[in-house]
Amino acid sequence: MEYRDYYEILGVDRSASDKDIRKAYRKLARQYHPDVNPGDKQAEDRFKEVNEAYQVLSDAEKRRKYDELGSSYQQWQRTGGQPGGFDWSQWTSGQPGGGFPGGGYRVEYMDADDIGGFSDFFRTIFGSMGGTRTERRRTTRRALPGQDLEVTAQISLEEAYNGTTRTVQLGDRQLNVKIPAGAQTGTRVRLSGQGMAGYGGGQPGALYVNVEVLEHPQFRREGDDLHTEIRVPLYTAVMGGAVRVPTLGGSVSLNVKPGTQSGQSIRLRGKGMPKLRQQDAFGDLYARVLIQVPTNLSEREQALFQELRDLRAES
Repeated sequence: MEYRDYYEILGVDRSASDKDIRKAYRKLARQYHPDVNPGDKQAEDRFKEVNEAYQVLSDAEKRRKYDELGSSYQQWQRTGGQPGGFDWSQWTSGQPGGGFPGGGYRVEYMDADDIGGFSDFFRTIFGSMGGTRTERRRTTRRALPGQDLEVTAQISLEEAYNGTTRTVQLGDRQLNVKIPAGAQTGTRVRLSGQGMAGYGGGQPGALYVNVEVLEHPQFRREGDDLHTEIRVPLYTAVMGGAVRVPTLGGSVSLNVKPGTQSGQSIRLRGKGMPKLRQQDAFGDLYARVLIQVPTNLSEREQALFQELRDLRAES
C-alpha cells in the first residue's frame, strides 16, 4: 500500500496551523472543484486528493495518528526500507496490531463514489475511527460548504447614481444582480447561496459581485463627492450672474458672484452622488470655474477693453 503525503498534497508544512490548512484547502478546492472543471477527470481526481487530505489534517485525532504514522514511515525510509516492506499492521483499522477493532466484527464501507473516492490508504488507516462496537459503521465524508464565487460588474457613473441591474452568467445559469444607487468601485453585492454547490450535503457558497465604476468624461468622483469644470464668460465672472451647471440629476442654475476668479471651486451641496444605503443623502458637487476670454473682438470692443485697461492702470 502506498503512503500518501497529505501535507504535500495541500502544499503546507507539517507544522501548519489549522487556519493555514483550511486556507490551503479552500484555495485548492476552488481551483479543482468539479463545477469549475466540468468533464475534467484529472481535476476531479485532484479535487478528491485535496478533499481526502483535508479530512485527515482538519481532524485533530486523525492528524495525530497520521503524524505518528508519518514519523515511523520516514524512519523506515531513512534506513533504506526493510525487507518485506513497511509494517502497516499496527496502523490499520484504528487499532495497534491491525485486524478488526474490538475483536472480530466487520467494518463496512460505502462505495468510493459515496465517500468522495477515498484511497485505500485512507480506508485502511482511518476507516474505522470514530465508531462503536455495536453499530454497523460506515466511513462518511464530511459535509463541506461550497466555495464562494466572485465576478466583476462594470457600470457607468450614471448607473451608479441611479442604481442598475446586471445579468451575470455562471455556467448555464443567468442571474440578475441589483446594484444599489451610490455603489462605487470596490462595492460588493452578495448573493447568498449562488456560489458553488456544497460537497457532501454542505450549504452552497455565495456569489460576490465586485462593482467597478467606469471613468466619466465630465465628472471626477471622490467618495460621494463629484468634481467638474464650468466655463464662465468673462463678463459674468466680473459682474456676476447666473450660469448653468451640469449634474447627474440634470443641470441647475448657479449664481456666480462678481469678481469670481478662474480656478475657483464653487460648492453645490447635495448635488453629488447618493450615499450608499442612506436614503435621501447625497454628497456635494464642486464646480471649478474656467473663465472664457472673448475672441474675435470688434473694433468697438477692443476700444472698450483698452479704455478699461487704461482705467485700471490709473488706479
